[in-house]
Amino acid sequence: GLRSGKLGEQCEAVVRFPRLFQKYPFPILINSAFLKLADVFRVGNNFLRLCVLKVTQQSEKHLEKILNVDEFVKRVFSVIHSNDPVARAITLRMLGSMASIIPERKNAHHSIRQSLDSHDNVEVEAAIFAAANFSAQSNYDFAVGICNKISEMIQGLATPVDLKLKLIPILQHMHHDAGLASSARQLLQQLVTSYPSTKMVIVTLHTFTLLAASSLVDIPKQIQLLLQYLKNDPRKAVKRLAIQDLKLLANKTPHTWSRENIQALCESALNTPYDSLKMGMLSVLSTLSGTIAIKQYFSSAPGAAATTARSFDLVKLAQECCYHNNRGIAAHGVRILTNISASCQEKDLLPLEQDAVFGLEALLVLCSQDESPGAQATLKITLTCMVKLVKCRPHLSQSVVESLLAQLHSAQDSARILMCHCLAAIAMQLPVLADGMLGDLMDLYKLIGQSATDKKQELLVSLATVIFVSSQKALSTEIKTVIKQQLENASNGWTAYRIARQASRMGNHDMARELYQSLLTQVASEHFYFWLNSLKEFSHAEQCLTGLQEDSYSSALSCIAEALKSYHKGIASLTAASTPLNPLSFQCGFVKLRIDLLQAFSQLICTCNSLKTSPPPAIATTIAMTSGNDLQRCGRISNQALTLSLQMKHSMEEFRNLATRYGDLYQSSFDADSATLRNVELQQQSCLLISHAIEALILDPESASFQEYSSNGTAHVESEYERRMMSVFNHVLEEVESLNRKYAPVSYLASNTCLCNAVIALLKVPLSFQRYFFQKLQSTSIKLALSPSPRNPAEPIAVQNNQQLALKVEGVVQHGSKPGLFRKIQSVCLNVSSVLQSKSGQDYKIPIDNMTNEMEQRVEPHNDYFSTQFLLNFVILGTHNITVESSVIDSNGIVWKTGPKTTIFVKSLEDPYSQQVRLQQQQGQPPSQQQQQRTAYSRF
Repeated sequence: GLRSGKLGEQCEAVVRFPRLFQKYPFPILINSAFLKLADVFRVGNNFLRLCVLKVTQQSEKHLEKILNVDEFVKRVFSVIHSNDPVARAITLRMLGSMASIIPERKNAHHSIRQSLDSHDNVEVEAAIFAAANFSAQSNYDFAVGICNKISEMIQGLATPVDLKLKLIPILQHMHHDAGLASSARQLLQQLVTSYPSTKMVIVTLHTFTLLAASSLVDIPKQIQLLLQYLKNDPRKAVKRLAIQDLKLLANKTPHTWSRENIQALCESALNTPYDSLKMGMLSVLSTLSGTIAIKQYFSSAPGAAATTARSFDLVKLAQECCYHNNRGIAAHGVRILTNISASCQEKDLLPLEQDAVFGLEALLVLCSQDESPGAQATLKITLTCMVKLVKCRPHLSQSVVESLLAQLHSAQDSARILMCHCLAAIAMQLPVLADGMLGDLMDLYKLIGQSATDKKQELLVSLATVIFVSSQKALSTEIKTVIKQQLENASNGWTAYRIARQASRMGNHDMARELYQSLLTQVASEHFYFWLNSLKEFSHAEQCLTGLQEDSYSSALSCIAEALKSYHKGIASLTAASTPLNPLSFQCGFVKLRIDLLQAFSQLICTCNSLKTSPPPAIATTIAMTSGNDLQRCGRISNQALTLSLQMKHSMEEFRNLATRYGDLYQSSFDADSATLRNVELQQQSCLLISHAIEALILDPESASFQEYSSNGTAHVESEYERRMMSVFNHVLEEVESLNRKYAPVSYLASNTCLCNAVIALLKVPLSFQRYFFQKLQSTSIKLALSPSPRNPAEPIAVQNNQQLALKVEGVVQHGSKPGLFRKIQSVCLNVSSVLQSKSGQDYKIPIDNMTNEMEQRVEPHNDYFSTQFLLNFVILGTHNITVESSVIDSNGIVWKTGPKTTIFVKSLEDPYSQQVRLQQQQGQPPSQQQQQRTAYSRF
């Protein structure tokens, strides 16, 4: 390791530190590791120093966990006084890499300024690197001081041009206040005019743009300057740089673009003879067309009322480019038209819809025949525009879908896969794929199944998905036979599993069950076998529920019982499939809730059937009115009627409890995609709907309110499952409301029928097992460390009862391969509570506030690390159980109960002084007994 006498072994030990930091990312290890690295840096040779520098740069996010910063800097800084310019250069780069933790160190600032005057090029370049890093991190002092120094060096005749090119980018960090930004801007303005060479203009303009984007004050001026260079400067390299910077400003601040800016860009694009420049300008315009800038462009036009949409230069440019022989230019043209059609709803812009559709169809024909990467990228843009256009303008969906289906047969395989994804995305939003279109899809499916290449396998999955989406009802036997036959001929097990997974997502459970059954014998792991077996049982359970019919309650009970039987088998297999690394907690939670929901539905139907044996409603109502018990109007005053009424109340509470548990599952699923969360939300709403119906029809009709439930149907529907569930919700609410309004006390028969039909209608919608059930695209976990912490987890920490315990909570946020894909962590909420487990000593009268500790703090993680402290009181002697639970708050302010929960034990001991006083008091209380003892002993 580091103590070895061999240089190679020392270097190997140094370069392994980043992996160690990833494995144990807490300050106690990182602090000691960096101190050791600083020692190696101090006494080692230049190669070892370079290795330490690389480790520091790779582990930049861990630097703030160094506790002894002064000692670390002291050991590193000692090398700056070396006679070796290379050692000094490495030290400067090391200081620059550490700028985030030492932004205001005056000795580091002084060394950087001094090294800028060095005669060694390596040292000067290192000083420039350090100056840029310190300017970005330092509040104000260093930036002001270094700005004058850089200005002198840039304007000095002795400074070489290549050094000036490296010094200019430092000015982008001079945005700490308006005065500093203004002086840096003036300097850059002078440089642009004084040094007209291509390299200088490019570097200066880009620095100009970055400074404006950071300071936010001079962005409109910068846009005008860049447009001026784009229009007037003849050099292609400068024009390209201007386009690149305009794209940066269009992404960052589209609201600062005026109509004149967009008009000037359109004129430049119309006049340029070069396709590469035209494509760059169109990419800026297509970015702006998807933002607020496009509305400003059309609304602030002079005489906008008199001119038609097609007379605008932007529209002319887009229409001209839609059929350009360059695919990239055509793609940007149709994207601009699509964005205008989607965002501007004015009547005079409606003709652009057809222009957009024709342009998209032309590009589709062109790109679907070509397998080159450029054509595939253009095709992706085209298909994304199609989905967006159909979403905003549903009446265009039929023509778009027909053109996609027409091209499917003649397209290349890679294009077919993308087109199938597009068809599925459109069909999920709108039921546009009619049964008549299934024939074409099935013919294509038979054709593809002849080959077993990777692209064919992918295409089989994509086509099967479109078929599942398009067949809204159950799949016909013929379609199932064709799919299974092709899978047997040409597919591998993974393809069959993916198709089965898609069938489960779309609610085609009979198809899914058969595919899972066929895969059971093809897996090598016991855990995979149990996983597939559980999926097969769940699919069988949901298939049992498809045979439900209204007004046939006894068959409904038998179907639910059969489904429950399969679900119980499935949950046993699912539990066996879980491992410590993959505990399947969401899957188990979702299935357990489904089992409990089915049992609650079954119990409700049984209760409704029992109510049919109660007396006629008139007698029940009269007796209920005379007795003053409204619950008894469902039956005569007897034990049976009271029992049934209590059963109804219990059933309502059970559904509310299930809704709460679905809410808890929702809150614990931070990494789930939006479709999965919407699915959980729909299950929760179905529970609330039934509990509301029971209350409105039977228990408390007078106070039942329909206001909170009536707005559910207005939300945008994302899938066929959601569409069908929302339709059932609205239908049930209408039924309950009409019964409640027509009949003052609702008859028991009508209310029973309505409740049972509502249950059957909900169960008839095939359950959708969404993506998160099968696949976790985002992974986020929190690792907590508490201090003080005992060596043995079962051993308590000793604290005196007159002191407070300072509990330090540190945590690290750990991500998977795609951090922040669905939502990002804004802050972490830490909740600390303590419970007295066992008392020791006498009971004292102590205020209730001192008996428990309940505290909560919110901390914002920085570089995925956070720490905070709690002061806890333990006045009561005995053993206390402290629980620290973390939850996450995302960027929208929503709280997610992700965990983890950590527990430690504290033993509260009496302080020595109080113990001594108490013992003295006990000795002084019974003096007579002590005297008797003395006399008794004195006799002996």
